[in-house]
Amino acid sequence: MTTLPAAYEAFKRAYPAVWEAYDRLGAAAHGAGPLDEKSRALVKLGMAIGRQIEGATHAHVRLALQSGVTADEIRHVVLLAVTTLGFPAIMTVRTWVEEALSTSQKTR
Repeated sequence: MTTLPAAYEAFKRAYPAVWEAYDRLGAAAHGAGPLDEKSRALVKLGMAIGRQIEGATHAHVRLALQSGVTADEIRHVVLLAVTTLGFPAIMTVRTWVEEALSTSQKTR
């Protein structure tokens, strides 16, 4: 299991009932459909990339790797975004993804 960032841990301590409800909602959403864990990880990564949220992109790269997604599959998600987000946007996202991949490889 991945350790949550400090801001999330602080929120969890400050508002445990809200965090528990949020966590249950996430679990229910994951279990509500036919997608397997790897597919869900790729979708979540794509959403983080599409919203261009750096922290979420880093987190979902790590979670995708834990779900069995390869680095090349993660890079493919970035490339798929070029026609939707544009070249400058994917160049930014690509740096986040490569940073997260590099960090994840060092911790293995």
